[in-house]
Amino acid sequence: MIFKEVPQYRKLYEKLRTLIEDGTYKRGDFLPSENELCAAHHLTRPTVRNALDMLVNDGFIIRHQGKGSIVQGQPKGIGILSLSGTTSAIGQDNLTTRIIVKPNIRSWEQAFNYEITGKEKSMGCIYMERLRLINDTPVFYDITMIPNLNLPRFTSRTFEDRSLFEILRKHYQIQVKGGEQKILAITADQRIQEHFKVKKNHPILRLDRKMETNRVGFSFFSQIYCNTSDYSLIGRF
Repeated sequence: MIFKEVPQYRKLYEKLRTLIEDGTYKRGDFLPSENELCAAHHLTRPTVRNALDMLVNDGFIIRHQGKGSIVQGQPKGIGILSLSGTTSAIGQDNLTTRIIVKPNIRSWEQAFNYEITGKEKSMGCIYMERLRLINDTPVFYDITMIPNLNLPRFTSRTFEDRSLFEILRKHYQIQVKGGEQKILAITADQRIQEHFKVKKNHPILRLDRKMETNRVGFSFFSQIYCNTSDYSLIGRF
């Protein structure tokens, strides 16, 4: 297996994104200028501009001609309806993840009623189940199917209290760019009752999602059960 080196603009993007996410740069702050970033990181101006363009596209900064790059903070929303992902939207301190079924490779014919390609069927999917808790209250139970296509060592990675979006972005340069979702109102079956600690027929929201990425022809899928008794779902998709 030949691993491609992470491009320099993506390395700079990750550094700047981390500084925004950890609060080093707060909303309204200016990032260093293009010249300063070039000098500090020994990069060319096009490389720096590519990194800044990614931050603009992801909603972390806005750029004003003659002024510079102004931090907007982290994309808002609870995450389920947001491209930012649950972990970054809610905050790692308040969100914990329990792995119900560890990532494993299995066959598939479809993904939550979404069609998959012949190539995807032939290679199988990486399947996992997680329970997400906010302030120790179970809120999301999700089942995820990811095409088993050029994701080396994926099943051996640690997902406990980790962001799936972040793992895909940092280790495989796969970033969510859009998607499609179907929303259904259901009642809790026995499995959901056990996970959410609710009674039979408790109202639950189910989202079937197809997530499109920057890798051509690569989408992954999830089915998310939401207990919205204490939390509403907001955000952009």
